[in-house]
Amino acid sequence: MGLTGPRASALSVLVFRGSLTMSQLAEAEQVRRPTITRLVDGLERRGLVRRVSHAGDGRVQLVEATAAGRRLLQKGRARRVERLRGGIVHLGEEDQQVLARAAELMEALRG
Repeated sequence: MGLTGPRASALSVLVFRGSLTMSQLAEAEQVRRPTITRLVDGLERRGLVRRVSHAGDGRVQLVEATAAGRRLLQKGRARRVERLRGGIVHLGEEDQQVLARAAELMEALRG
């Protein structure tokens, strides 16, 4: 994707959780506010996120993924899924069944 791990992680949070304040994003990423500010600045320069005013409180700024950010993340995910799929087809049937059961268990944990 051409992003550092921390930038990709922050973008992923914004794509899948939606718009967040800088403080909420910092908390989700388990980093301090200055760190998240630098990450968001870099993503913003690439056109992957933007800052917008909160609809209910104009003093609050939210960070949201742009369409370009969502596309980039979805393309990266599709490449990872395809690589996994390519590896799985080379496994034996028993190993594929083990992976299928593990996927079922992980999905059940998501609730």
